[in-house]
Amino acid sequence: MSKILITGATGTIGTNLTRHLKNEHELVLADIDFSSFPEELKKGVDIIRKDLTELKAWKGLLDDVEYVIQLAANPDPDANFYDDLVGLNYILPQNLYKEALTAPKLKRIIFASSIHASDAYPDDVQIKTTDQVRPDDLYGVSKAYLEALASYYAFNKDIESIGIRIGDYKSDDSELDPESDFHGMAMYLSAGDMNHLIDCCLNASLEEPYLLVNGVSKNTFPRLDIHSARVKLGYQPQDNAFEKLDRL
Repeated sequence: MSKILITGATGTIGTNLTRHLKNEHELVLADIDFSSFPEELKKGVDIIRKDLTELKAWKGLLDDVEYVIQLAANPDPDANFYDDLVGLNYILPQNLYKEALTAPKLKRIIFASSIHASDAYPDDVQIKTTDQVRPDDLYGVSKAYLEALASYYAFNKDIESIGIRIGDYKSDDSELDPESDFHGMAMYLSAGDMNHLIDCCLNASLEEPYLLVNGVSKNTFPRLDIHSARVKLGYQPQDNAFEKLDRL
């Protein structure tokens, strides 16, 4: 059993990951407001209500933590840089990595990047993490920054990190749009496959202190190439949007 901090824990992915991990790990959930968080998921976990854009909020937060799952961000593709992105998407990650420098038990940071960091490629291109970043909005730019920040701290400060460029995450099949076009299906990432990918990130041994992988399901055409996740993490996705929507 590992002690894991999840930032942005009340979001859709954070809620589902809490449900998936809480019986196997000791969880610390951090967010600014838990008023809408399911009551049953608050049991047996530590709840931290803090604004993590403030550096002082991190004092002591990582003292006993072994893994951080960094989800906190403004995910709005239309977000305004100054009003919406600077605090959550730039300052907060830097606060995390600054505090990580003195965290005595920290083994690894797993952070949520996004398909938006590279989704300006043409729709018929399958994107590898080794391809040049090509953000499609300022939110994607902020995720490219996070990838660079994590790489800097990994190779210069020995803070191990795995980043996941998350595709079109769906909590369950009811969220799949029957009218999805080819591009929409190609970006699909199921909650089950995301949970499995996080398990892989927690358990893998890395050859280098920084790894960036793509996170989509086993779609007939995956928009993001997942070969690296398969080989380096043992990722074995099970879901396929094309099959679920009977579009083969």
